[in-house]
Amino acid sequence: MADNLTPDSNEPSSPASPPENGGGRAKEREPNWERAALERIALAAINEQRAARRWKIFFRFAFLAVLLLVVWGLFDFSGDKVSTGGRHTALVSLDGEISSDTNASAEDINTALDNAFDDDGTVGVILRINSPGGSPVQAGIINREIRRLRAKYPSKPLYVVVGDMCASGGYYVAAAADKIYVDKASIVGSIGVLMDGFGFTGLMDKLGIQRRLRTSGENKGFYDPFSPDTPAMDAHAQAMLDQIHQQFIDAVRQGRGKRLHETPEIFSGLFWTGEKSVELGLADAFGDADYVARDVIKAPDIVDYTVKESLSDRVARKFGAAVGDAAMHAMILSGKMQLR
Repeated sequence: MADNLTPDSNEPSSPASPPENGGGRAKEREPNWERAALERIALAAINEQRAARRWKIFFRFAFLAVLLLVVWGLFDFSGDKVSTGGRHTALVSLDGEISSDTNASAEDINTALDNAFDDDGTVGVILRINSPGGSPVQAGIINREIRRLRAKYPSKPLYVVVGDMCASGGYYVAAAADKIYVDKASIVGSIGVLMDGFGFTGLMDKLGIQRRLRTSGENKGFYDPFSPDTPAMDAHAQAMLDQIHQQFIDAVRQGRGKRLHETPEIFSGLFWTGEKSVELGLADAFGDADYVARDVIKAPDIVDYTVKESLSDRVARKFGAAVGDAAMHAMILSGKMQLR
């Protein structure tokens, strides 16, 4: 049995299977692998070039935009002088608070009015007002300039057209016009003066805070919100308010004349709708700018003379305001003596 299990040494052995030629096949695949790698590298390079090109285009457009803004800011597009031809109605808009640092300042409004009246093609002027009021000084300057221009150009009427509101300082300005046109729902009036503020002395006492204010001049700390009020201060402040109020009343009476139906409430600071203001003689009739230009002045073509704030002026104003606020804050913190 053992002999039968022993393989016959004379029997030829079966040939061994040849080993797989892995190295040869790898060599056959090498050209394809290199080609794929080169394609990936080339594609990555193309994508990188495209991205670089996009960024280059972006920066070029950004530079161009900045350059245009700089050029726009360097040139004055404020509209201080409007070149016109032909017969037209001049328009000047007074919007917002009347103040020396807004577009409704006496400087800007008077410049626009001067240009409007000075144009030979101007038949009449519309001053469109939408304002809650503001500085009595600025309003008074505009009021006097309107009366001066009306006297200088007697053939060119000036009409005020009221938008949503013509109150307080806004009406101070409007009173100088030849006529005042309103909408029935406009707010008109508020002929009065106010001075407001806060007092913190009671709160300071509760918190145990003591105000240390040193002045040269017994009234230099007048109406300091952290110091107690006195009857003398109240009397002095009220006298100032009454005097400015009387100036306002005189301007309204001078401008409106016999058209004004005076009642105890007229100069009390109350305000009325446009419809009621016509009844009281605070306004003359109803109408908007198009109506006045077309049917009253008889010159339907409207040319806007309103001074537009240029980009450079706007940036300078905001920068100046920021610097001023920072300087004021620094002075308050430092506690230095000041003349103000």
